[in-house]
Amino acid sequence: MKLACVSLAGKGRTDACLMQTVALMRREGLRLAGTVQDNPVRADRAKCDMDVHVLPDGPVLRISEDRGAQARGCRLDAGALEAAVAATLNRLDAAELLIVNKFGKQEAEGRGFVPAIADALDRGLPVLVGVNPLNHAAFHRFAAGMVHDLPADPAVIVAWARSLRRTRAA
Repeated sequence: MKLACVSLAGKGRTDACLMQTVALMRREGLRLAGTVQDNPVRADRAKCDMDVHVLPDGPVLRISEDRGAQARGCRLDAGALEAAVAATLNRLDAAELLIVNKFGKQEAEGRGFVPAIADALDRGLPVLVGVNPLNHAAFHRFAAGMVHDLPADPAVIVAWARSLRRTRAA
């Protein structure tokens, strides 16, 4: 299966898993496109910032808006997310694998990284998606039964990518 997802409950746990996975994949020489996310904490804010690292080599884009210390609700900067999508689409030609840090509300509504996922799959590239447990059902509807749920173990995820790399090379 060329489309896989990983999902962990708990704030930032899927992001951390994908960061570790990308580090292992880089050591193996896999050519990556997509994004991974880290969530820097600021002492003066109740909620962390959200930064995506565009693979393979940047830039780092802040996809959260700073709406003040007391702000509630969605803080996603949709423009910054679309810039990350555009940067990702521009890197697919050189990639062996697409990693999407999160299938979130934007993707559940058909926006965000949906075009990059579709483009990668059309090219025959494997796609790994981080899925928030809240959006797991929406992701499975989007994937129409063509997705493999991987355990949140970077070594297992890398083995999955390695097996697809060998299949693609043959």
